[in-house]
Amino acid sequence: MSDDLQLPETPFSRPLAATDVPEDGLELTISADASERAALAETDDLIALRSLEAKLKVTRAGRGGLRVAGELTADVRQTCVVTLEEFDARVVEPIDVSFAPEAAPAAPPPTERMSRRRREAEPEEQKEPRASRHIADLDEDAPDPLIDGRIDLGAIVAEFLALALDPYPRKPGALFAPLEENVEEEKPPAKVSPFAGLRDALGKGRRS
Repeated sequence: MSDDLQLPETPFSRPLAATDVPEDGLELTISADASERAALAETDDLIALRSLEAKLKVTRAGRGGLRVAGELTADVRQTCVVTLEEFDARVVEPIDVSFAPEAAPAAPPPTERMSRRRREAEPEEQKEPRASRHIADLDEDAPDPLIDGRIDLGAIVAEFLALALDPYPRKPGALFAPLEENVEEEKPPAKVSPFAGLRDALGKGRRS
């Protein structure tokens, strides 16, 4: 088995071979231990991951493919973005993902009977547009590949957990308080009469 077919390393790993899945499917429950939860908490920027469990059913799908469906439950501790307080929350997320065997490398084309010069001489309208040859590769619902005939249930659960976490966690009841404007309105300076100096001079003259 070559290194490029190895499943990627993950803090939470539960590999399963497609050949170990019976015809009527496989039901199982997996949970992360303390060290796995600590590693996942660091990866997902959590204060703590107190529990992580997933109830899954793995069934065969298509020719050599698999489908994983179920639900994960996790108890996490996060920091509120509003109050900066720590708080506990429960995450419940459905899981549904399909896998298919990796496509075999295309067989080399038969000996071409047509010279390069003849191909280039074909009318342009008869040639298939390059973009159209790749439309099938753009299917967003295409199943993920089975790597060396195996899947990693732990990695699947960890990925769905990461997607379910709120990137801006907020403690229940926490609200953004508007900033209070405490700046007093500046009063314009009182207008000084141009005759004020004259009145003061005249007053001094009368008192002398």
